[in-house]
Amino acid sequence: MRILVVEDDTDLNRQLVAALEEAGYVVDSATDGEDGHFLGDTEPYDAVVLDLGLPSLDGLSVLENWRRDGRTMPVLILTARDRWSDKVAGIDAGADDYVAKPFHMEEVLARVRALVRRAAGHASNELTCGAVRLDLRSGRVTVDGSAVKLTSHEYRLLSYLLHHQGKVISRTELTEHLYDQDFDRDSNTVEVFVGRLRKKIGSDMIETIRGLGYRLGAASDT
Repeated sequence: MRILVVEDDTDLNRQLVAALEEAGYVVDSATDGEDGHFLGDTEPYDAVVLDLGLPSLDGLSVLENWRRDGRTMPVLILTARDRWSDKVAGIDAGADDYVAKPFHMEEVLARVRALVRRAAGHASNELTCGAVRLDLRSGRVTVDGSAVKLTSHEYRLLSYLLHHQGKVISRTELTEHLYDQDFDRDSNTVEVFVGRLRKKIGSDMIETIRGLGYRLGAASDT
């Protein structure tokens, strides 16, 4: 899953990026409103963490522009402002949730998990498909109750497929949501990671739909 962080405080920006990457996300970041708006307008993100007090273009304007242009990714706004009217303005502009500064990083991670989960239509932090289970809070993956160790890339791939299980996901979509904007989009590494993941969770769990992409489903569903 791919997240955009737009925060002008460089230390906080680094902390957010590090925490989100540690939680298993791939993260792009920007430190001003113009760069943040451009990334959100041109790249597909599963969620955005957006500060309201940004230079160049304030966060509220960034959000309003995204929504006006039809960008529907869930957005968590960060604000140091205490006035309830600023929070209301953010929600009315199209934000899905907010966190007031100062905050605990675990709260941001929990709210991002919830936004990504709900956007994909899931109510629980435990995603399951057949014998495969992923706990989004701990990052623990099990097959038939036994823990399975995945690399970071394998984990991101499984998480994305579980969030969208039953749907055919193209190789291009997987690449766009599993790697940052500097990744070589012509790489065939998605195929490599699909092959490795099949060996760990069961070869019949990920179906190749010729010419279209991949679909995750229990053996009885595919």
